[in-house]
Amino acid sequence: MGEWYLDFVDLGYTPSADEVLVEYYLEPRGVSPEEAAGRVASESSIGTWTTLWKLPEKAKELMARVYELERQGEGYRAKIAYPLGLWEEGNLVQLFSGIAGNIFGMKAVGNLRLEDFQIPASYAENFPGPGYGIPGIRKLMGVEGRPLTATVPKPKIGWNVDEYVEIARELWLGGIDLLKDDENFTSLSFNRFEERISRIYRLRDRVEQETGEKKEYLVNITAPFREMERRAALVADHGGGYVMIDIVVAGFSALQSMRQVCGDLNLAIHAHRAMHAAFTRNSRHGISMLALAKAARIAGVDQLHTGTAIGKLEARAEEVRRINRSLTQEWYFKPVLPVSSGGLHPGIVPEIVEMFGTELVIQAGGGVMGHPQGPGAGAKALRQAIDAAVHGESLEERASKSAELRAALDKWGHLKPV
Repeated sequence: MGEWYLDFVDLGYTPSADEVLVEYYLEPRGVSPEEAAGRVASESSIGTWTTLWKLPEKAKELMARVYELERQGEGYRAKIAYPLGLWEEGNLVQLFSGIAGNIFGMKAVGNLRLEDFQIPASYAENFPGPGYGIPGIRKLMGVEGRPLTATVPKPKIGWNVDEYVEIARELWLGGIDLLKDDENFTSLSFNRFEERISRIYRLRDRVEQETGEKKEYLVNITAPFREMERRAALVADHGGGYVMIDIVVAGFSALQSMRQVCGDLNLAIHAHRAMHAAFTRNSRHGISMLALAKAARIAGVDQLHTGTAIGKLEARAEEVRRINRSLTQEWYFKPVLPVSSGGLHPGIVPEIVEMFGTELVIQAGGGVMGHPQGPGAGAKALRQAIDAAVHGESLEERASKSAELRAALDKWGHLKPV
């Protein structure tokens, strides 16, 4: 039986420029490494569990090929080349049905992880990519030379509309650029979407006049597709510039459709990655955050949460750097703005900027809302910490001139949440 799978292995093969290249980590179970890799290539392209009576000529042309196989830790790193004819133009859903589909259930692999993938220009041209990207976001917000600031009114759920609007006012006046709903805050019985956005956008317009700064609201429209479409239209009708979508739970199909909707409405997409760790956290099985980030860029998000390395969520610094590079480096599509979030506060902002640079959104929720002097002071402390980091000034030096930053440092110091 293994001979059929070995037909998909050609370690002397040189991939062509128009193939999709995918890197996996795999641990064979009861078969040789070559057969395990061949089984992955087979199941993700044209194969099945046994030899067949006949293969059409086209199928032979579409066989995936394992072209590299090397030992890596407890398993193997396998690189597989997929002919472009396997993939429907502009269909990210169908691509992942192949390269991240049935293969995860195969008995012949104990662990399997999709680490990375590369697509050719002829495939990429069928996708829109980000509508705004980093240049468009910075132009929209009128912010250059520093990370944008964002915050969530914590607790993430519990505020009624009156309370939410009052907190938004304090946060925006304190210097926050982007007010953000959290991942599970949509339209709830005590805070309905329609009333919230009507009040928030009127407030935003007043605050912009008062401060002379552009302000935006990352409003969570996540819902079944038709409802997301309706909510996006409401945001545009109220003069909003952004929507937020929980892209993993919504799925690639909804995301690709919403990219088209948002493009028609001139709305930027802030992508929350809720649920990603269910398959990205295990370094030996699942799908890497790098692969998810590249897929999100292809689908067309403008901002994406990528981790902090020193906040409350699991991530290694080099992993986050690699993800951020994949979003910001030159590619077929506009660059995406990484969002650093999860357990941040002013005391660790300089480390974030040192690690990841200024092409970033720094989002602090508890690290703003937990400020002993209140949300407005928390917003000021965050901006002060960012300004200090960007200008090479120590936090202590800046805190000597800033009561808000001083109070934040007195409470949290340089604590790294766990």
